[in-house]
Amino acid sequence: MLLNRLSRIVQVGSKLTTSLQCNRLRTSSPIRRSLCQAAHPNGALFQISDDKIQKYLERLRLEYYALKVQEQRTRKDIQRMLLLSNVVEMYEQRKIIVDNLSSLKELKDDKDDEMVQLLKEEREAYGSILFRLDSEILNGILSMDDEEDYGSLIMEVTAGVGGQEAMLFARELFDMYCGYVEYKGWEVEMLQTEDTDIGGTRHATTVISGPDAYRYLKHEGGVHRVQRIPATEKSGRIHTSTVTVSIIPRPDDFQVELKEKDLKIETKRASGAGGQHVNTTDSAVRIVHLPTGIAVECQTERSQQKNREIAKQKLTAKLMQIELEARFSSTQALKKSQVGQSLRNEKIRTYNFNQDRITDHRIEGGTAHNLKGFLEGGEQLDDMIEKLRRSQRRKQLMDIINRECEQ
Repeated sequence: MLLNRLSRIVQVGSKLTTSLQCNRLRTSSPIRRSLCQAAHPNGALFQISDDKIQKYLERLRLEYYALKVQEQRTRKDIQRMLLLSNVVEMYEQRKIIVDNLSSLKELKDDKDDEMVQLLKEEREAYGSILFRLDSEILNGILSMDDEEDYGSLIMEVTAGVGGQEAMLFARELFDMYCGYVEYKGWEVEMLQTEDTDIGGTRHATTVISGPDAYRYLKHEGGVHRVQRIPATEKSGRIHTSTVTVSIIPRPDDFQVELKEKDLKIETKRASGAGGQHVNTTDSAVRIVHLPTGIAVECQTERSQQKNREIAKQKLTAKLMQIELEARFSSTQALKKSQVGQSLRNEKIRTYNFNQDRITDHRIEGGTAHNLKGFLEGGEQLDDMIEKLRRSQRRKQLMDIINRECEQ
């Protein structure tokens, strides 16, 4: 009878091992490192066996099955189910392993040498499976993000302190994010850009759409500081400039429609330096949005039609920002908290060209090198954002668990 019982336990363990391997294939990625060493703020490690985390995992399990039995589920419900499914499955497997280990303890008084050896081997096997399960569960809950996600976002990149040098770096940062969007397979729509004659950017506004785009890019909001010798600097002095990045979430159902009856469009002769390139046609365009009184102008192109299109893009961007700020009462505070006053000491990240170094000031170990590769917006930037996500999630998880215990 004992042998039959042990046989059943071995079979269960074998199935769990296979299932665990499948889960690891689904959840692992070459960039995500093991999160098992995620430190508690006081230096201790998260332990899945801790009562607080067990309570949190049980709440996730109940949430998952409540969603599963719903007759009608929204897209957001389905996304949440997918997010929970792996963690819940591994949590349930862990409970079976713990129960089986308890069953083995009931047999510890057996005197048969062969049985004692068999029990020892089974305990070791289950202990190994339990260790791997705890590792994967911790990986899963630390990679989850309980904050609301959005289908798209508005990103604003604006030159701060530093004049032309700040504008040049604003362009480099904007290009970096365009490269990152391509790297992640997201979509980008340009709303507004104000470029300079020497290749810089005063301000650029884009809409970025894609899975988890907001969850990743929200960490980029803030003041970015650059330290380098400008190309125009003859004395070789290092200048410090800033660029601000703001990230505003955009709900899936959000749209801004420009109606022609709401627009007052004026044309005039573009102003300029004169000479052989003086504009002899009414190519400059000014558009007033009558319901709000917002006015925009554009005279960057020689074609009136192109200037009209750009002016409409600028107006759309402004209306979109106003509407989002009205919908999210905290958006203005969010933007202010991200960009501050664009001062040099209000930085989230420093790009030091002389030392070929990037330092993110929000996380430990936030220093990387190879600025050229980082500014391409590929794997290096993604790696930095992953570190930021893990750091935030650790703090978020501790807050959630502590709240669970207070209830």
